[in-house]
Amino acid sequence: MPEATPGRRRFLLTLIKPSHYDDDGYVIQWLRSAIPSNTLAALHGLALDVRDRRALGEDVALEITAVDETNTRVRPARIARAIRQAGAGLVGLVGVQSNQFPRALDIARRLRAEGVPVAIGGFHVSGCLAMLPEMPEDLQAALDLGITLFAGEAEGRLEAVLRDALAGQLAPLYNFMDDLPGLEGAPPPILPAARVERTGGRLTSFDAGRGCPFQCSFCTIINVQGRKSRYRTPDDVEGIIRRNLAQGIDHFFITDDNLARNRNWEPIFDRLIAMHEQEGLFFRFVIQVDTLCHKIPHFIEKAARAGVTRVFLGLESINPDSLLAAKKRQNRISEYRRMLLEWKRVGCFTYAGYILGFPADTPETIVRDIRIIQRELPLDLLEFFCLTPLPGSEDHKRLWAQGVPMDPDMNKYDLEHVCTAHPLMSKAEWEHAYRLAWRTYYTPEHMERVMRRAAATGISPGKMMFLLMWFWGCVTIEKIHPLEGGYLRRKVRTDRRPGLPVENALLFYPRYLADLVEKHVRIGRMVLRMAAVRRAIKRDPERRAYTDTALAAVAEDDLDRLEMFTATEAARAAGDKARRDRARSRAAAVAG
Repeated sequence: MPEATPGRRRFLLTLIKPSHYDDDGYVIQWLRSAIPSNTLAALHGLALDVRDRRALGEDVALEITAVDETNTRVRPARIARAIRQAGAGLVGLVGVQSNQFPRALDIARRLRAEGVPVAIGGFHVSGCLAMLPEMPEDLQAALDLGITLFAGEAEGRLEAVLRDALAGQLAPLYNFMDDLPGLEGAPPPILPAARVERTGGRLTSFDAGRGCPFQCSFCTIINVQGRKSRYRTPDDVEGIIRRNLAQGIDHFFITDDNLARNRNWEPIFDRLIAMHEQEGLFFRFVIQVDTLCHKIPHFIEKAARAGVTRVFLGLESINPDSLLAAKKRQNRISEYRRMLLEWKRVGCFTYAGYILGFPADTPETIVRDIRIIQRELPLDLLEFFCLTPLPGSEDHKRLWAQGVPMDPDMNKYDLEHVCTAHPLMSKAEWEHAYRLAWRTYYTPEHMERVMRRAAATGISPGKMMFLLMWFWGCVTIEKIHPLEGGYLRRKVRTDRRPGLPVENALLFYPRYLADLVEKHVRIGRMVLRMAAVRRAIKRDPERRAYTDTALAAVAEDDLDRLEMFTATEAARAAGDKARRDRARSRAAAVAG
């Protein structure tokens, strides 16, 4: 925080990205968390622009603090005391997702009790206001506490909100959902290095674009960021990277829901390639793309040259009926192997999201499909999610309009809990299927297979082992989704969800320490086991010659031979369609 200039009024802006509660009511928090918050970086960058322009007045010193609760304890009493000493300020709870809204409201309630102005924004507020015809109870509860709600994006709007806060005239609601801003030339997302260093791997994030043209019914992005995409320029992206490199940060998560549909992808990649190959600069990226990205000429090749080493894919399912039910028509299972092999060819780690709870799903079909994936797709890491009617999605709006019961506790809308009914599974069966999916995929035998595939395709089996251990450990030992994971779980005895008792210190701390020791012993045993596998792979002179069904080149008879295309009627229909498409392509090529 910068020192105040003598003779200037001080205004303290505290930006907080809240976490959420675990099943025992404790805030999910780590010594080092995994995923950086792009919203926190974006709002911090916008606030720096307001400060540097002295937009609040020459006599106002804007002091900005950014806090990510997944790796830093939030102390409302201290924040309130600092704002009172400064004489003016605002606390912004930013990027608040539905599962984080209860925690955000609890923090805000304590701040409001101290008389501190508070605003809450993010996907929950924006999604509810975009899709529901009336104010939900939890948003109304916030308004009743005198909390300001912000819907939409803050580019071009933050200055006005801060001016209102400085004047003591915050509006109850700022709603910009019908006026989403352009991103060209906007102030860049940026976090201080000291904040980034609290994430594993010193990873920060930025968005090169927002919005998505697809219509997936479970998705909130299309209704919060819009179906018309907006983009940063190559100059913008280069500036973000250089600014971070200057403070020693060289690993990035580009948070675009689908970077392959960013119309500027190629000039951005060309710019990054030039920085790599002509200037010798080092940086690495994680990106998210769709399953048809390999059909874009040179996309995968240039992504790898630009520094992309990890790619997240919205696979969602290998059942065509499930994809159709979710309006995920762009996903074609006949293209999955070809696409994954292309990423393998350039040495990238592949992650895929997989949704459990589509209408035709049962525990048995889920296990069947996971085993097909293990055998037939060259995929590294699979992330499982429960199909959840998130506020802001078409699914949520439809269920709300039909009066279908949904869990009223937003804390459970984290894609790990069952929040509504299923036509074939009871709640207990669905929850069992979720746990079973992780156990089925992350077996020692399959983790060895993934490491052998890595070695065969030029990827470090040691790095692959680290990622596999991260996923296995988060789910098996911490009982937390890997995207919410981190290193060294922190629990503050008094930071428990209101309504649950504060445990006796004589009981809490011995149990907490014993739990830490037990968890490290368990993960240590698995690490030793897989380290022996890694050493065996590295000593194997034939490791580059390893192959299996998944690594085999795509062949014409795949549609007849692989279970992915024969296990169900829908799969066979998808195979038939792929045959027809290929026949038409060959005929067109001959005619041309």
